[in-house]
Amino acid sequence: MEAVEEEFSVWKKNTPLLYDFVICHSLEWPSLTVQWLPSPPSAGEGDLAIHKLVLGTHTSDESPNFLMLADAYLPLDPSAPIEADPQKRNTPKVQITHRMQVDGEINRARCMPQIPTIIAAKTCGTEVYVIDSRKEVVSCEPDLRLRGHDKEGYGLSWNSFKEGNLLSGSNDCKICLWDISAAAPGHKVLDSTYVYEGHEDIVEDVSWHPKNEYLFGSVGDDCKLIIWDIRTNKFQHNVVVHEKEVNYLSFNPFNEWVLATASSDTTVGLFDIRNLSSPFHALTSHMEEVFQVEWDPNHETILASSADDRRLTVWDINRVGGEQWEGEAEDGPSELLFSHGGHKAKISDLSWSKYMPWTIASVAEDNTLQMWQLAESIYRDDEEAASDD
Repeated sequence: MEAVEEEFSVWKKNTPLLYDFVICHSLEWPSLTVQWLPSPPSAGEGDLAIHKLVLGTHTSDESPNFLMLADAYLPLDPSAPIEADPQKRNTPKVQITHRMQVDGEINRARCMPQIPTIIAAKTCGTEVYVIDSRKEVVSCEPDLRLRGHDKEGYGLSWNSFKEGNLLSGSNDCKICLWDISAAAPGHKVLDSTYVYEGHEDIVEDVSWHPKNEYLFGSVGDDCKLIIWDIRTNKFQHNVVVHEKEVNYLSFNPFNEWVLATASSDTTVGLFDIRNLSSPFHALTSHMEEVFQVEWDPNHETILASSADDRRLTVWDINRVGGEQWEGEAEDGPSELLFSHGGHKAKISDLSWSKYMPWTIASVAEDNTLQMWQLAESIYRDDEEAASDD
């Protein structure tokens, strides 16, 4: 613990050089999930804009659990100095606005892209809950209970093309697909439309393809990446892609062929769907199992990963093979753009902001929510190079 505190104090001292802003918010209980709502921010007081986030709780001692919505008041111009404000109207902050009680700790929560106020949540139970956060009455009863799994899990993904199509992957080795628009009025339970069985171990994550409404990917503890086609309900590719468990996958939102995987072998694999026999590059810098990976929605070559080493790393694949000065290689490969060291425990989830470039929200087992934007000086070289091209 002493080493962790020492690392944290060094990080804190260096924050003015590394970030345009950092906001650390203490939560009563740790959240295993975080996502920016996929809707534009609204105007706040003074020089602040209000961005919305989805969070959950992971409590103990029989304490109730909640799906939560939060307002994050963030600077309109992060590079401008924050003026002294006795009334604190201009002070960036986080406020929990909605607390919806659910049965069991929330493993993951994701908003429907078409209607961001509708949220799917996977808990430590077998059902997936669908909750409409616009409701005034905050009860334990979700709007829909989705059935099909025998065990809990984490994988959850809404289809950005087909409103209401939801995928879930769980510890029962199954992937379930639901169309929530097919739920009969007044019915609170919906069985899965289809169950996909191709993994031989826990399914850790599922993700719809961002450019093809019929394709999705899944990864699991059998070290496999499987690409499925819902038109045939069969897989197109079924490949062992890592030596240890594959915990997460993310399709590049700009390039239909490129995807990234996060693995317990400490690497992030970069793959071309047309040739999955081996990665076209492996990102190596994490010291422990890698649990999350997500492409930046605003920049094609940028992605972030987080691991059991308490680090959240930002990569730029444009820099692969780039020249390094003497001694630079000791800090990591050329494509390692940035390493966020603000958490004191394992990072549970991360989310890029679509509406605030270079900004990430991260949650960890240290009960913190952190929102931060990289200092312009860190990425400016890349952007200038791109504009020169």
